[in-house]
Amino acid sequence: MINLIIDAANEEIVFVIIADKQSYTSRHINSRENFDKFMNLLLNFLNKKKIKINDIYRVYINLGPGKFTSIRISLSIAKAISFVNKGTLIGFNSKDLINKNYKKLINPSKKKLLNKSLIKPIYSS
Repeated sequence: MINLIIDAANEEIVFVIIADKQSYTSRHINSRENFDKFMNLLLNFLNKKKIKINDIYRVYINLGPGKFTSIRISLSIAKAISFVNKGTLIGFNSKDLINKNYKKLINPSKKKLLNKSLIKPIYSS
């Protein structure tokens, strides 16, 4: 089972793939230039790790608080991936991310920390 974590609410755009006991991370500056190529950054990361977008079963997305444009773009992409793959879409808040340890987000015992209501992202100014 392949899990994709997308975190673009803060200063970096972070993509994390967690599959079985392996994990891969890609970090990019959260800038206006990278908004336009957000999907390309993700696809390049997946291609480099030889992972097909169709193999992603669960998508985790940071709902904020954070940067408005980054959250909107990442949320749109996460929804599209989970819709096309008929997978699960799970939201989390920045405060749920302790010491940037993304692996703890997919731990079943931590499910109570995850917010599945993806209608209300939190933006900061």
